[in-house]
Amino acid sequence: MGYSAKPLVIIVDDDSKVRESLESLLRAAAFTAVVFSSAEKALQSGTLAQASCLITDMRMPGIQGLELQQLVKRDYPKLPIIIISGHRDEHVRQSALFEGAASFFYKPFDPPTLLHAIHTAILGTS
Repeated sequence: MGYSAKPLVIIVDDDSKVRESLESLLRAAAFTAVVFSSAEKALQSGTLAQASCLITDMRMPGIQGLELQQLVKRDYPKLPIIIISGHRDEHVRQSALFEGAASFFYKPFDPPTLLHAIHTAILGTS
């Protein structure tokens, strides 16, 4: 697959409105965005190997965010993962961060803050 030189950010969320708004936000910020409605589709796509960052929802049918994070970290340990969730659960947030998530955001999130987190995760700086 030939993606451009722009950083590739993969978005995994079962909510089509969230996928569309994130895709729009990222493209406007000069990223290449690829969206998936499930973790299973993202894992089967073959795009994770080329990704610069992964954004995933926490609660989805099938493989959920924490499990996806573990699977991705096993196969792509350097790939930064940002988790978003519509459910406030401090224990889950702490678990995700402990397991190596670059950032964790509750929905609705502030778009500039999310973009800053993506830049920081990809570049490794703040």
